[in-house]
Amino acid sequence: MPMTEERVVHVASPKAKLYAEADQAIREHLKAFPKALKAYELLIQDPEARAGWNMANYLTMRKLGYNDHGRVHALLTGAASVAILRLLSEAGVRLDTLESGAGELEDAYVVVLLSTMLHDLGNQVHRVGHEAFGVTLALPILNRILEKIYPDPEQRTALRALILHGIYSHDLNPEPLTLEAGITAVADGTDITKGRGRKAFALGSIDIHSISALAVDEVRILKGEKVPVEIQVTMNNSAGIFQVEETLTKKVLRSPLRPYVTVVAMTEGDGGDQRIVHRVRLHESEDRFVLD
Repeated sequence: MPMTEERVVHVASPKAKLYAEADQAIREHLKAFPKALKAYELLIQDPEARAGWNMANYLTMRKLGYNDHGRVHALLTGAASVAILRLLSEAGVRLDTLESGAGELEDAYVVVLLSTMLHDLGNQVHRVGHEAFGVTLALPILNRILEKIYPDPEQRTALRALILHGIYSHDLNPEPLTLEAGITAVADGTDITKGRGRKAFALGSIDIHSISALAVDEVRILKGEKVPVEIQVTMNNSAGIFQVEETLTKKVLRSPLRPYVTVVAMTEGDGGDQRIVHRVRLHESEDRFVLD
């Protein structure tokens, strides 16, 4: 079965173009889901969310020397999350929004999008404990948005619970329990390209994390052959495998998405790298990469 591409981000693009590409991808995926599209539009216009993203980015980048954790990261991971959700739903994977009785597929899109785009909001307080801070800081934003979409207070409370679980568990401490939270965690792990690493590198944070991020050119989310989702990572240097294993693969293996997602990392091009690794794949039955 041929694979169909769900999302490509050209990471060499300037910041504004990255934002525009992610915005377009999200809107395209949400065309058939008006509630989710409305939630997205309300979120990106919310002044508290926008200020929170900016301050989270300031503390993580300027004070800690980390990669981007602001609005662009929120948009890129949001685009990844709806692409993953679409592939899972097309494969017939039954989501926890439906299983719990909280809503239907459209409501699952609301849960996944809001959880993913707000997952790093707690970094405006501190990186340590940012998951728990994020839950508290997201509450008033979620209340404002959900009240405009869901008139039933019982349903919006149930959906809010699923969103908060995704925010709290996105960094695997504790591990996510729902598929929607797993999507948030894995979508977060897909933003590992040099578009994020270059900023930290320029600000003086030179370590294996920033170096390996600079080695990753592109991440594609595709329809898999054996599982619903295949995430392909293209590297310009074998150092990128550190970023893939430590950030992305760990989130796949330790989330409910494990049976539904595989990761393939490969080096391409004629650059100066002496390629030790050419192509590796997450083994379907083992917690490790194997040569493909």
